[in-house]
Amino acid sequence: MEFLQNADPFVKGLWYITLPASLIFLIQTVMTFAGSDASDGLDADFDGDVSHTDGPFQLFSFRNLIHFLLGFGWTGLGFYELISNRFVLIIVATLAGLALVGVFFFIIKQLQKLNQNNVMRLENAVGKTAEVYLTIPAQQGGHGKVHVSVQNTLRELNAVTQQATPIPTGAVVKVTATLPNDTLVVELC
Repeated sequence: MEFLQNADPFVKGLWYITLPASLIFLIQTVMTFAGSDASDGLDADFDGDVSHTDGPFQLFSFRNLIHFLLGFGWTGLGFYELISNRFVLIIVATLAGLALVGVFFFIIKQLQKLNQNNVMRLENAVGKTAEVYLTIPAQQGGHGKVHVSVQNTLRELNAVTQQATPIPTGAVVKVTATLPNDTLVVELC
């Protein structure tokens, strides 16, 4: 640490920001990959269905502060010799810190898109067309089967019809409703 004793006070300040931020960043990274620090301060204990909501991006979090300080400190140190005007250097370093937080935000949003809820909701089939796989008896006299794409997955589901005639295999039908026992109500298109 002898180089800090003879350094300009501005450079000392940048090193005092950058070294702890870098150390904390490394610790956070190791803890995240180890699985012990993935919540970014979002610890909660509650019951409820939050599958249809996106958690808000926490702009003012400890993790984002560390990202900002990393960008600010390393940019300030890297451009110290190139940019002689301290005010301009601080502006450039601040923009770099904000850019690093923005990159982190973008990466998190992209990772959140990978999160899928694979629970099939039968009501998503209403209005879709399907192909009859096994003949559907007339007037709900029994179950047939249809192939229908629900939530981007081809499913084979039970189906009934209220029509007076049976619907043969290979016919194209439209899903009009669902029944409580995971059965679709269909009619010819």
